[in-house]
Amino acid sequence: MPNAQQSKIRMKLIHRLFYPPAWSLAAKLSAALLVAAIAPMSFTAYYNLRQSLESVEASEYRKLELSAASTASRLDRLIIDIQANVFQVSSDRNVVGLLASKTPAKQAAFRSNVQWTLSNIFRSNPEFDAVFIIDRKGKCLASTDPTFVGQNYAFREYFRSSIQGNSYVSSILVGQTTSRPGLFLSNPVRSDNGEIVGVTVLKIKGEDIWAIVNTLQVGSDSYAFLVDQHGVIISHPDKSRLYHSLNPLPPETQKQVVTDRRYGVDEIKSLNIPELKVMVRAKQLGHTSYRFGVNQMPRIVGFAPLEKQPWVLGVSQPKEKFEEPLKRLIWLNGTSVLVVGGITAIIALFLARSISRPIRALTAAAQALEQENFNPQELTVVSGTQDDIGRLVRVFLRMAREVRAREQNLKQQVINLKVEIDETKRAKDLVEITENEHFRSLHKKIQKLREQAVSSGETETQYYERLQSQVQSIKERSRELAE
Repeated sequence: MPNAQQSKIRMKLIHRLFYPPAWSLAAKLSAALLVAAIAPMSFTAYYNLRQSLESVEASEYRKLELSAASTASRLDRLIIDIQANVFQVSSDRNVVGLLASKTPAKQAAFRSNVQWTLSNIFRSNPEFDAVFIIDRKGKCLASTDPTFVGQNYAFREYFRSSIQGNSYVSSILVGQTTSRPGLFLSNPVRSDNGEIVGVTVLKIKGEDIWAIVNTLQVGSDSYAFLVDQHGVIISHPDKSRLYHSLNPLPPETQKQVVTDRRYGVDEIKSLNIPELKVMVRAKQLGHTSYRFGVNQMPRIVGFAPLEKQPWVLGVSQPKEKFEEPLKRLIWLNGTSVLVVGGITAIIALFLARSISRPIRALTAAAQALEQENFNPQELTVVSGTQDDIGRLVRVFLRMAREVRAREQNLKQQVINLKVEIDETKRAKDLVEITENEHFRSLHKKIQKLREQAVSSGETETQYYERLQSQVQSIKERSRELAE
């Protein structure tokens, strides 16, 4: 039984806690004031937070995109500068004379000057890996790297493109002769009559390209990478990911890459990141999110295309790093809401208590008035205020006095009415007794006794005493019967 009673009390308290109509007036007022104050503030804070988060998020994305665009511009500038060197070599008179010569004797007359020109260009920039000249059949006639001389590069795309009259910039290829990665820039060499007689090629060290890309750091665990027009990674701080495609290459592209021996591998493996497909041949700045790695860690990437090449440079960082400013903004906003909400709650509780205190006093006074132990002095302080509560208390005091006066008057009326009722009841009872058949029979017997007493010679005094005694006895019996 005690457990059942305790459970019943507990359920009653829970019901009262979660049933607002059963709350005290102070609790209702506090809740109403809190809702009235915090609801608009929370809506405004949420709206401002959403706007701020969108602004900060856009700012963070923009920062990644601008970082990528900055490095892409550096690469564009490098390519432009090197192309100027390639044009310079292609227009050199000794280079033109060497490639236009038909006999070995004439070629020998230009070879030393050409070699001197190539060496000067090579020494002008430490990023250069080699400068060499190829004739119209793809054979290297002169080079700053002696191992190139005599090699045939007719299979290379940079030769096939430039021999058709086009300037060309390759991807970062792995050299067939040196097995060193590099960026190849080529330009056709034309004779005085405009005939294409060969190709000038300048190779940039792949490590230097990678160094430019890898210098871009936007935080810990972040990195930059470069993809070519096929989506193949040609620069990445993790060398194990070099020459992997973001997504599987079409069969014809895969076959062409292997045939051209571009990357020194037999197959281009895919990283299978479909979210990064938007980077391939992108034309403008952009961003996206993706998951990668064994743990499928979420990451954010901002990317920017190069102007001189169909390459795209991306800057990747963990999503949690990207979201740090957003979380900090949420924390600051939440803290401000809690602080303001706490202050508002304190003010609301104070106001609710100040409003409910006189009402509780009125309730207690009403109960005391009902129990007839009301003391008007208990409401003296509350009745002195000039607000609505004070006026209500003063009206209650006047009402209490009137109620007490009416109560006293009513009690006196009840007493008087009770007396009248008692007298009426006695008269009614007497009538009922005297009109009773038994009483009449007794009265007749008394008359007979009286007559008998007179005839027996009793004195009148004796007769009346005996008669009074009998009447008194009859009254007592009548009263017992009435009761």
